[in-house]
Amino acid sequence: MASRRKARRHALQILFQLDLTPQPVEEAMRSFYESLYSELEDAPPRRDPFVEKLVRGVQARRHRIDELIARHAHNWRLERMPAVDRNVMRMAVYEMTELGSPPAVAINEALELARRFSGEQAVPFINGVLDAIRQELEAAGALPARPLRSRSRETA
Repeated sequence: MASRRKARRHALQILFQLDLTPQPVEEAMRSFYESLYSELEDAPPRRDPFVEKLVRGVQARRHRIDELIARHAHNWRLERMPAVDRNVMRMAVYEMTELGSPPAVAINEALELARRFSGEQAVPFINGVLDAIRQELEAAGALPARPLRSRSRETA
């Protein structure tokens, strides 16, 4: 099984593709996995269930997630944000609200993705928006109870 950090990278790439070229989720995932396949390999790579959970979950709750991001991204319209930044934040919000990921883990992973795929200048913006969302959700008691997991499964 791939690491969660790698799964997040793959999910971000699929969400980015869906954002730029709207298509059925299944088609975007099939296209992504086919792009990983090399003629030198015997079979296409196996799909990662966590990637699929992230992609399908973000897409299913995108309207609600986008409302949260827009409310806290002062002076930024969602459609004017870089697509990478927008999708990094979508995944982090989904992880916090639906998967029970600790906010610190979801935000930290989002910042790592931003550093890798967007740039250092995006990091403070994404951190500020996600932290404001975290504060709102905590104040409203809207963060689900955290499932019991071993420490090694929570990170990366």
